[in-house]
Amino acid sequence: MKKFLKGFVYAWQGVIYAFSTQINFKFHTISALLVIMAGYFFELALHEWIWISVSIGLVIIAELFNTAIEVLVDLVSPDYHPKAGAVKDLASAGVLLTTLLSAIIGLSIFIPKIIDYAA
Repeated sequence: MKKFLKGFVYAWQGVIYAFSTQINFKFHTISALLVIMAGYFFELALHEWIWISVSIGLVIIAELFNTAIEVLVDLVSPDYHPKAGAVKDLASAGVLLTTLLSAIIGLSIFIPKIIDYAA
């Protein structure tokens, strides 16, 4: 049980590392907080909250995996190597595509609510 609980400490250290060293992780975290505030303002329905929650979760998870891959690539290939660069680019592309999907989901939920609010 002690090892199991220690795993949560290590996981939290990973989140702290990402937040303290990665500008994109900070950006996505702040964006998530703003979206959550907007969700409360527009009184999202349960199914909308589910889509928003999944979107936020996927972006944060993708960013954490991207950070892990970047750290590992820097460890095993401290000098520039084209394949190391490709690995980093691919991981970053995963975050980009996840973010674009999340933006589409968010816009499809919030644009009608903004239009109704402005009317």
